Amino acid sequence: MAMTTSHMPRPSFYNSHGIRFSQKPSWFRAQPRTKLNPSVNIKASAGVRKEDIVIVGAGIAGLATAVSLRRLGIGSVVLEQAASLRTGGTSLTLFKNGWRVLDAIGVADTLRGQFLEIQGMVVNSEDGRELRSFKFKDEDQTQEVRAVERRILLETLANELPPETVRFSSKLAKIQSSENGETLLQLTDGTTLLAKIVIGCEGIRSPIAKWMGFSEPRYVGYSAFRGLGVYPDGQPFAANVNYIYGRGLRAGYVPVSPTKVYWFICYNSPSSPGPKITDPALLRKQAKELVNNWPEELIRLIDLSPDETISKTLLVDRWLWPGLSPPASTGKVVLVGDAWHPMTPNLGQGACCALEDSVILTRKLADAIKSGPTAIEGALRAYGEERWPRVFPLTVRANLVGSLLQWDNQLVCSIRNNIVIPKLVRLGPVLEHTNFECEPLKA
Repeated sequence: MAMTTSHMPRPSFYNSHGIRFSQKPSWFRAQPRTKLNPSVNIKASAGVRKEDIVIVGAGIAGLATAVSLRRLGIGSVVLEQAASLRTGGTSLTLFKNGWRVLDAIGVADTLRGQFLEIQGMVVNSEDGRELRSFKFKDEDQTQEVRAVERRILLETLANELPPETVRFSSKLAKIQSSENGETLLQLTDGTTLLAKIVIGCEGIRSPIAKWMGFSEPRYVGYSAFRGLGVYPDGQPFAANVNYIYGRGLRAGYVPVSPTKVYWFICYNSPSSPGPKITDPALLRKQAKELVNNWPEELIRLIDLSPDETISKTLLVDRWLWPGLSPPASTGKVVLVGDAWHPMTPNLGQGACCALEDSVILTRKLADAIKSGPTAIEGALRAYGEERWPRVFPLTVRANLVGSLLQWDNQLVCSIRNNIVIPKLVRLGPVLEHTNFECEPLKA
């Protein structure tokens, strides 16, 4: 449902939707009219709208940040370039760190009732031989794993926000800084916003990240097919993550609900894979050809997937090298989630880390808003300094795990399947990164 972009004058200390801040941050409304660089003629733009916090991107990172801020009594505007929530994609796996955040922002129980809790993991070779199996609770009684439909997660987060928080069909065309630290955002429809704080959550191709000096995410050498098999009469699988490893090729599937099962296929591919393919029939055909001689249940899953759930994605990441990569913030502009630290899905931590980002940033912003405008930039820097030691190692580790699993050398794969996985891998240390404490957000 498209949201209006009309704007009415606002009383002091209220956000654009009438939500009062938990403390009177008078500096939000009391600053003098912005004086911009000579290149930005704001006086000639009668339609300039002043906003306190603008979040760019209504994906998981953007919506979670908006909900987190609202939990602490702080309003925001979320700009989304699409005409509605972008619910494409299938499912994503959330481990206990992701659920801790969802608990903290008050939406976890709504989601838990809709998705199965995954009990363990089974690893097989391409010929169907079981290499190893684990039970999550045997390794960690506090572990919680569920595969969640992206559409339902986004809708659940959006439903926690006041009407008109998300402004659809609002694509960023240009971003500029002003002399006093505010940021001018120009949209493709001609709308101009002047924001005190900008939070970039636009995903791996973030224009804000590019403006801040970040490099483009790097293709890692393999791509993924994904889909969601639908069993109207009930799916037949136990509540486990199931992996199948081959040479330069792997697949997996995990039950999402009593009637749906998420699947993926990762395969080595050249760095220039050619034009993007969107025809579902062709995508389905290519996916099946990759695993033609693999276990029959995988083939059936692909056949049972509605066209709109099947996709193909080039997998990328960005390594935030210390001293070489820009910081997470520039002035009062900051990045969250994939816009800052895109990572491969090999650890199931992309969405979880974005959720962690959202609550850490929110707490620091809330404290800074109480202190006054001079504290904001320091709070954003502190967020980046706290999160970097967490997200950089996870990005590197996810990449290395993917490289291990995508090996195509016959000898190396034999060692992996017959020695490394059956005898050396321990699940406990593998999942240590899912430890994350997060207290409920309360105004």
